[in-house]
Amino acid sequence: AMDAAPPPAAPSGLSAYVAVSQLLGLTLLATTGAWLGRYRGGVAWHSPLQFNAHPLCMVLGMVFLQGDALLVYRVFRHEAKRSTKALHALLHGLALLIALVGIIAVFESHRAKGIPDMYSLHSWCGMATFVLYLLQWLLGCGFFLFPGASFSLRGWYKPQHVFFGITLFILSITSCLLGITEMLLFKISDSYSHFVPEGILANTLGVLLVAFGLVVGYVLTREEWKRPPLAEELALSMDFKTLTEGESPGG
Repeated sequence: AMDAAPPPAAPSGLSAYVAVSQLLGLTLLATTGAWLGRYRGGVAWHSPLQFNAHPLCMVLGMVFLQGDALLVYRVFRHEAKRSTKALHALLHGLALLIALVGIIAVFESHRAKGIPDMYSLHSWCGMATFVLYLLQWLLGCGFFLFPGASFSLRGWYKPQHVFFGITLFILSITSCLLGITEMLLFKISDSYSHFVPEGILANTLGVLLVAFGLVVGYVLTREEWKRPPLAEELALSMDFKTLTEGESPGG
């Protein structure tokens, strides 16, 4: 009877906030698509519209998927830790691949149009965020997903990993906001101040990005919503510490 018992319910309010985050995430993706489709001609590769793949990929990868990867440990609270780690790493890896497509799109588009690269604040912040995000993913896989790192080394690195994970999420949203502003100033600088529909829609996208970041950040920082370690995980952790540090489990 104990084996058949359902897992404990999620803490009060967690499911609602996660649902709101997903609704906001899907809405900001739809808003990005509407902006690019309605006012920028859509998206096409190896054409004058190739640049438009950049904002779409960055919002999808560096914001929506990155945010969902951060929420994995809150949503899958009672699944095996290794499966949760794998999903966390997979979503981050997918976000990196999609973002890389977006970066390639903007460089190829600039080259085709004779536009210089890496001169704006948006490009500096965006590229720095992507490189640091890649480094964070590689270090996370090395420390936590694959065996090898000692218990004490994992314990030392974990707070750094958590801090930089949230920091990079904030930097990703900031870079997107800079990119939206830069794109509007390039495309509709003469009419932007007149509250034209494209400007209002793009500003709305910016507000949705901030709202998504705030909801995800709130879920991540609620102490009582953190994933509790399962009993078998505690036992495995002690065994791993014994093997790597030479300490007794009761020490």
